Amino acid sequence: MSIRGMEGMTNEQIEFELKMGGKFVVFQYCISILIMTFRRSSSVIFIKNGQNTILAGLPYTLLSLVFGWWGFPWGPIYTIGSFMTNFSGGKDITKDILKSIGRDDVVRA
Repeated sequence: MSIRGMEGMTNEQIEFELKMGGKFVVFQYCISILIMTFRRSSSVIFIKNGQNTILAGLPYTLLSLVFGWWGFPWGPIYTIGSFMTNFSGGKDITKDILKSIGRDDVVRA
């Protein structure tokens, strides 16, 4: 699994960031084509401690803003849901990632 934001980091650096408040997140976006609307999640992104999560999710928010509204009735509903998720920092899946790699012993700040 490729996780954006971890490029060039050692396991120790990742563990340190997690202990300091880093997290793994996904952002939502939706795309509509008249009567069909597709709601999807981004790939997993590693957010370091102090990094702006709203800025990291901005591309997915803009994608929904441009392409999400057009499907009826779910386009506007999913677009607003995507905005809410992305502007709240995305969906934190850190526990799931750590559990999947057998490192659920890492303590977060």
